[in-house]
Amino acid sequence: MKAANAILLSSLMLATGASVLAQAPRLLVAEKGGQSLAIVDPLAGKVLVSVPEGGITGHEVIASSDGKLAFVPIYGNSGVGKPGTDGQNIAVIDIASQKVTGNIAFDHGIRPHCPMIGPKDSRLYVTTELDKTITIIDPKTLKIVGTLPTGQPESHMLALSHDGRRAYTANVGPGTVSVIDIAARKVLKVIPISSNTQRISISPDDKWVFTADQTKPQMAVIDTATSTVAKWISMEAVGYGSAVTPDGRWLLVALPDPNKVAVIDLKTMQVARTVSVGDYPQEVLVRPDGKSAYVSCEKANAVAEIDLATWRVTRTIPTGKYADGLAWAGR
Repeated sequence: MKAANAILLSSLMLATGASVLAQAPRLLVAEKGGQSLAIVDPLAGKVLVSVPEGGITGHEVIASSDGKLAFVPIYGNSGVGKPGTDGQNIAVIDIASQKVTGNIAFDHGIRPHCPMIGPKDSRLYVTTELDKTITIIDPKTLKIVGTLPTGQPESHMLALSHDGRRAYTANVGPGTVSVIDIAARKVLKVIPISSNTQRISISPDDKWVFTADQTKPQMAVIDTATSTVAKWISMEAVGYGSAVTPDGRWLLVALPDPNKVAVIDLKTMQVARTVSVGDYPQEVLVRPDGKSAYVSCEKANAVAEIDLATWRVTRTIPTGKYADGLAWAGR
């Protein structure tokens, strides 16, 4: 009996250990130049594996709400609004087994790009650029369940409000932001920004939406109550990807040309400091606990980790070629 109990206990410990391992937090990095997804151990600061996506090029990534799956839209080999291939699928990668285990196929070239998980419904939302839509997918069945219009071409990046009511797209070539009612599935307003805008983020209280003007070194601050640009924040260079800290205090903005991240104090709406990172930063991801931020540095083929208490780069994590989109899996 004692031997049997010991075997049972050992089996339970092994099973528990495997479960913990499978659910360990992971940093996901789209390796744009390698057509692969890097799964990174954020504690060790190293790439565990680069998973081939089996497609052309995926620029962005998101994890399912349970942290088990990664969704990588296969955009194609072109820039926004430029000639090239038109991607028409999303690769589904099991993070624990480190393998492509599923595929979401569209019936035509659509250039799927920015994926997000709905904060209330846990559905997968992805910009489908060539159709001027956001496609809604059930992440359990991998079936398309609906679409949202954006009313604009080149709807490249997406932010979802935390209350689940609104979607906001940065429409690159038109230089606008679309405000979309998710429940009604209609465009409420199209906000002019400049002749070209890129990337988009939202504050935790859903009060502000931020997008980077690509013609001047400034960030547009959109008041979501009025759907108007309430303020412009000057920076030393043109910005790109941005993210707000969980406490709503800081907005971090990648500045590709000077290889820096601007840190904006959202109380004063001014740049408080800058942090030097690797060559050509693209995207910023703040860890859920608010202690660190990760910045993909495309030409450095690496991700910089910033300590948000000291505002210093604590380490640089080498990745595959052309690191771009970032996501966090787990807690």
